[in-house]
This record gives sequence, structure tokens and C-alpha cells, in this order.
Amino acid sequence: MIASLPGVDLFFNDSGGDGVPLVLMHANTGNADSWEMQTRPFAAAGFRVIAFDRRGWARSVPRPDTGPQPGSIAEDLDALATHLALPRFHLLGVAGGGFAALDYAAWRGDRLLSLVVGASYGQFIDPAITEPYSRIATPAFKALPSEMRELGPTYRGFEPAGLARWIAIDRNAMREDGTPQPLRSPNSFAKIATIGCPALVIAGGADLYAPPRLMRLWASHLTRREFQVIPDAGHAINWEAPELFNAMVLDFLKGR
Repeated sequence: MIASLPGVDLFFNDSGGDGVPLVLMHANTGNADSWEMQTRPFAAAGFRVIAFDRRGWARSVPRPDTGPQPGSIAEDLDALATHLALPRFHLLGVAGGGFAALDYAAWRGDRLLSLVVGASYGQFIDPAITEPYSRIATPAFKALPSEMRELGPTYRGFEPAGLARWIAIDRNAMREDGTPQPLRSPNSFAKIATIGCPALVIAGGADLYAPPRLMRLWASHLTRREFQVIPDAGHAINWEAPELFNAMVLDFLKGR
């Protein structure tokens, strides 16, 4: 489906139904298809599941004639929620989608029931994050193929079909006419301390971008938080360990 919003024809999938909405925000290396192992289980649990391609990714076409570019992910999400007349909803973002989920939750917490962030360093500006992250994400590391950076070694070694599918989705991530969208405002510890809704943070024990210790640093500034670790998962946490990831998310949401 396509929603014509200011600045973008935004592609989204919507499971429909009368369940409480659950909005999914993909990583920089993905698109809405990255949630194919979450959509059915979450819908079967009673949620109305919505996943969209971010502006300039895959099937979401930037429209300079209808709004300024590149806009922000948070503002596109808010426009989509208004377009769909969503009641208060749950928001889940992984990796780069987690940056935007935190940005949105600090801005429009009035629209949220809860927040889930997985495998994300959060794009924080605080030195407690930027200093260790500069030694984690070095130029040599960033030069590696995306599957080497994003997927854990166990998954790459033992799941060839899943590896091939992940690579195919990644190669259909950002469009040629796409431009990375900035956050609406920089993420900081002080900013996320204002988030009032319950939050679940899930780290991957084999995540080369956002190891658990780094994620615990920023998660400690959320006022209402739970923290979980999936030991053998890398950065593509929902893709590599869908059964455990889904179970953690659903257990948290049902407790809300």
C-alpha cells in the first residue's frame, strides 16, 4: 500500500484488523521485508502490524514536489499514524530504526503505548557512547561487506538460505534517489530520560556494532526499562533469532 504524505509516497504493509497497532521500523540495511519473520506471529498474537519502507528506501519514493527533503523518519512516521488514524500504538525499531524510534518516542510519546529497541547504539551524541563507538565502528570495519558487519558468524555459517535472503533485501535497501534522513533532534541521554512509556531494549551478544555493554550505557537513562540479551545474535537481531526475539517482544507487550 502507498500513503501519499508530505514529501513522500510511503510504502507500507498493514495486517489490518482491530488489534492494537504495532509499528515496525527497519534498519538502514533493510526495508519493510526485513520484518517478514515478525509480521505473522505478531498479527497472530492479536496486533495490527504495520511496517513501512523509510523515505528513499525500496518502494518509498521521495516527492520533492509535495514536501521538503529529506525530512525525518519521525515526522514521516507521525504523518503515517495520522493518515491511518491510529490510536496509541506500540513502536519497535532495530538498529537504525532504533535511532528513529527513540527520536519519535521523545517527541510524540503521547501517541505511544510502549517502545522496543533492538541492536542499536542509538546514534547518541554523548561522549560515553561516541568515544567507545569510534573504536568499534572504525573505517576498516565500515569497509567490510554489510553481511560481515551486520550478521553474526554463527548465522552466516549455518543459515545459508537466510543469509542469501538477507543479502537480497539489503541490496534493495536505499534507492538511488534516496538520501539518509536526519533525526528530528539529536539523541542524547537527557532527551531519552523524558520518554515516559515502558521500554524494552534487546541486545545481541554477537553484535559488532552495538554490543550489550554499549547498549546498557544508554538504556540506563530510560526511566521505565527492561533489558534483555540474545546471546548468539548479531546486529540483524530480529532476522537471526526470530523465535526468541518474537517471544521477548510479545511477552513484553502482553505485560503492557
